[in-house]
Amino acid sequence: MLSQQEYDAEKAGEFNVIRSERAARDDHAARRVEVRPSPSLRLGDKAPDFIQNSTQGPIHLYEWMGDSWVVLFSHPADFTPVCTTELGLLARLKPEFDKRNVKVIGLSVDPLFFHEMWAGDIAETQGAELNFPLLADADRKVAQLYDMIHPNVHATATVRSVFIIDPNKTVRLIVTYPEATGRNFDELLRVIDSLQLTDNNKVATPANWKPGDDVVILPSILREQADKLFPRGYEELKPYLRITPQPSK
Repeated sequence: MLSQQEYDAEKAGEFNVIRSERAARDDHAARRVEVRPSPSLRLGDKAPDFIQNSTQGPIHLYEWMGDSWVVLFSHPADFTPVCTTELGLLARLKPEFDKRNVKVIGLSVDPLFFHEMWAGDIAETQGAELNFPLLADADRKVAQLYDMIHPNVHATATVRSVFIIDPNKTVRLIVTYPEATGRNFDELLRVIDSLQLTDNNKVATPANWKPGDDVVILPSILREQADKLFPRGYEELKPYLRITPQPSK
């Protein structure tokens, strides 16, 4: 039986061989593959539907999400340090997304067996088991649909993109982070709270708003309407800038 040290050394050696082979393939792909131009998604667009394999089996986006919100995010590659911390944090934050009726799904262009190997490392180093699906987008089908490949950054790998999709399958937020910068998932939760609040009330959330803070009344709401809609009152700094306590969602 191998000692833990011998096992770790053997695992590291196998991984280095796999990584070297993949690097060679990627270098060749970068020279020969022309990434098809993808129509850029914009806020308010219908989120493209897809079927793709994942760590939890085949995912048909529209069926899988049902009437939930979705956070779809891509990462450049498996077995990378920033992505490992991101997935570990998301696994720990999953109850926060659950209580907001949000499903989380990740993606990279690595194959499924890479995802499965990496899941063990995430659990070991981040103290959290992977508890949401990771798409294995080896054919780059989803990456093309969501314009996740930016050739001036990398010819074949996805950038660090985030999409928030509402239950009507509408894209509500698009953010792209640089490769060396990990995402702020507390900020994504804040945006989701804002979207869900403002979808149901005639308000918007001001700069640096956090749940429970005051909000602003939409400028389109007439004073007579505001008096009825906001019985707790409001402060009118300007006709277009009226501050009111946050209503319930």
